[in-house]
Amino acid sequence: MSAMDSLKTISRLVCSSVLLTLILGGQNGGARRSAAPLGQILRISQRNEPATLDPHLATLPDEFFIIRALSEGLLSPSSDGGPPKPAVAESWSVSPDGLVYTFHLRPEARWSNGDPVTANDFVYSIHRVLSPALAAPKVALFYPLKNAVAFYAGREKIFSSVGVRAINEHELELTLAEPTADFPAMVASGPWIPVHPATIEKNGAMVARDSKWTRPENFVGNGPFTFSAWRPNREIRVTRSKTYRDAAQVNLQEIRFVAFDNGDSEERAFRAGQLDVTMAVPFSKIATYREMQPSPLHEVPLHETRYLSLNVNRPPLDDARVRRALSLALDREALTGKILRGGQRPAFSYVPPGLGGYSPGMLLTENAVTARQLLAEAGYPGGKNFPPLELTSWATTPAVLEAIQQMWHRELGIEITLVQREARTHLAALAAGDYTIALATVIPDYDGASDAFDYLLTGNASNYPHWSNPGYDRLVHNAAQTATNEVRNATYQQAEKILLDELPLIPLYFNAQNFLLKPRVKNWRADRLWTRFYSEISLK
Repeated sequence: MSAMDSLKTISRLVCSSVLLTLILGGQNGGARRSAAPLGQILRISQRNEPATLDPHLATLPDEFFIIRALSEGLLSPSSDGGPPKPAVAESWSVSPDGLVYTFHLRPEARWSNGDPVTANDFVYSIHRVLSPALAAPKVALFYPLKNAVAFYAGREKIFSSVGVRAINEHELELTLAEPTADFPAMVASGPWIPVHPATIEKNGAMVARDSKWTRPENFVGNGPFTFSAWRPNREIRVTRSKTYRDAAQVNLQEIRFVAFDNGDSEERAFRAGQLDVTMAVPFSKIATYREMQPSPLHEVPLHETRYLSLNVNRPPLDDARVRRALSLALDREALTGKILRGGQRPAFSYVPPGLGGYSPGMLLTENAVTARQLLAEAGYPGGKNFPPLELTSWATTPAVLEAIQQMWHRELGIEITLVQREARTHLAALAAGDYTIALATVIPDYDGASDAFDYLLTGNASNYPHWSNPGYDRLVHNAAQTATNEVRNATYQQAEKILLDELPLIPLYFNAQNFLLKPRVKNWRADRLWTRFYSEISLK
């Protein structure tokens, strides 16, 4: 490197530092006012207040961030994207026909009250999830079990008919209706985390949805941490568990999940030394953090699809030509490259490439001329007489939605009103079909394409477009039972072609997480499914 090059490099770094101060603001005095590090206490920002910490009722990553600190299932996802790892089950075996799984539980596994974790605890938990009165939102993850669908539908009345059996205290046998390639990955997902039966019964009943057992004073889990405090919309605290099966390997003394309403406030808290890890980074500040050397910025591409859900039961969205026109008129590269600018990728398929080894076969195209032709064929030339529609969302990425609004107005001549709702209200409206167009997201529960495709099966609670196609259902079902990767992917590609032909939803982009991490945090792990691995973390 020449002297001139060195000078340029130094100058650039100095300018970046100055620019960061100017852009980020200095009203709080920066990190100079921060308190000294708090030993092995990790402080993480939490964007959405959990509606529940019941693993059988939770749906949001924000909820499972805390649940996985408090409890663990038979298996755990791998932080490197590999196959599931042992957790409560130290090993497992599969019968030659692929139907019977036998899990061998660790004798040292304990609940936080000291009770041993037994196979009967898992039998109880699975029974609870499959009880219709609980209305577990992720019940489909248990459908591969023999007679699970029939029991949930009420055709089988006795739970012992379901393929779940405790051989003894430390051996659990699960029998499937058909071979299911992704079953171990399903078992490693959050909804398979067990609950403590005595605690459930003490604080209500097996199927009580409003039970108080998830309050700190009542909670009994089997994870590396115990529940110590919950101040709504302010902070949740978990403390290292003395009864955890591998307590000696847990370095953190405490984790504090600190609530923030927006990215700007959590970013300021990070600079002030009040946070070790943020949930996100404001888009306007990503470029500045990228210039810093070394940079606290981390970018993780996610197996998450952000899409527009189209209510196919409401005109004019019941016309496939209209749905295709809306998709063709979008410029996804502009959304990701000019607005988001955080590593997001344009989505020309529904399922992210690489999820469970899947490769999309058909890709969407963009063509404003064709979009206008289709809209005219549907009876709305130049947008004339097109009814007013609402595009609803939760409080996120308003610039993206405004850009979509402008694209449709410019290319199609139609007017769309933007409406923001609180996250829970938004999700409830999606489930009830109380909307026309809505921003939605698919975050698979495990690293398998089957989970993403299952979302759109007829009658699935997460089928927000309320779309139904028997051919699609049949292909998705057949693919899940196929052991050969090549054949399974080819079958899923056929299903995705049906989906992209009919377009009950419009894929926008594959998301990425941008977050800030203090150098003192060692061994932070987060996979592409928003899973965190707290047991490995230590603080310098």
